[in-house]
Amino acid sequence: MKAFRLDELEAERAANDGAYLQFLRERNMSVGLYALDAGETDPQQPHRQDEVYMIVSGRASITVGMETTEVARGSVVYVPAGVPHKFHHITEDLRVLVVFSPPER
Repeated sequence: MKAFRLDELEAERAANDGAYLQFLRERNMSVGLYALDAGETDPQQPHRQDEVYMIVSGRASITVGMETTEVARGSVVYVPAGVPHKFHHITEDLRVLVVFSPPER
């Protein structure tokens, strides 16, 4: 079994001075913690993998392709591989669990 605590993952991510911390990588998927602070710009480019975002905390909007929705704690968003997407209008520090399938390279 592999088990993780969000507070420990957040501390590790912050200690490594990065917005993204991959903490699990398996044959068919990878999982990471993504962080964007209020007012920050999301630098993401489309990925080659399908993604699922689960919002752990914070509040923002996300645009996937031509569709936009507001997200907050408990929101889950699917992003197909190759589709442009960005978080924006981040009004509260955003913490997001990200699942890539297949694993992010």
